[in-house]
Amino acid sequence: MTIRGILFDIDDTLIDYAASARTAVVGHLAAQELLDRFESPETAAALWLALEEELYPRYLAGELTFRGQQLLRTERFLAHIGVTGSDTAGWFDGYATLRDTTWRAFADVAPALGKFSGTVALGVVSNSSLAYQTGKLRAVGLLDHFGEAILCSSEYGAAKPDPSIFHAGCALLGLPPEQVAYVGDRYDVDGLGARDAGLRAHWLDRSKSGSVAEAGVTVIHSLEELIIAAEK
Repeated sequence: MTIRGILFDIDDTLIDYAASARTAVVGHLAAQELLDRFESPETAAALWLALEEELYPRYLAGELTFRGQQLLRTERFLAHIGVTGSDTAGWFDGYATLRDTTWRAFADVAPALGKFSGTVALGVVSNSSLAYQTGKLRAVGLLDHFGEAILCSSEYGAAKPDPSIFHAGCALLGLPPEQVAYVGDRYDVDGLGARDAGLRAHWLDRSKSGSVAEAGVTVIHSLEELIIAAEK
């Protein structure tokens, strides 16, 4: 069946979130004269992202607020280098200000969205908050591609891989799940989640690591491959 709609994840699918986070946390540490407390800049960035991977799911599960996971991440990150009792809110906000100046879309995103615009309905389903994600999309010039078809877990009340949020995204496009492709960088949350919700699941693995997926999940390594898949 022809794909009539495409729903996208945002972070590390459309926007290179990890690169912005790495650049910002290293830059912020350097400005605070704290970078030399880590073995290397790479070690600092890896710890920051690892803490996010650990704590962000607690926000999605309702155990922490969006702000709460930011502050707990900062507290634990600074405690790792012996900094305690600091203004964690101010520290995180300084990092975020720097991070938000470095948002970049992947090079293959604008050509792909340009190819699909006007011929395929486009939307977003993201495990985040609407204001935060629309701000990112606006910053990199992608917001107009999606119109009102942007659905985020904070406002919806359930997070991927819950099938209902995928179905709600399809409803925003006015299409049944079997006519909608979903593209995301996380195999379990995006690939398997979309497949199990009845969408045409595409796992975007930009690492090109020779990944293998279960039946019903198409592995792609760039959005150029999505164009080819959509034309089949």
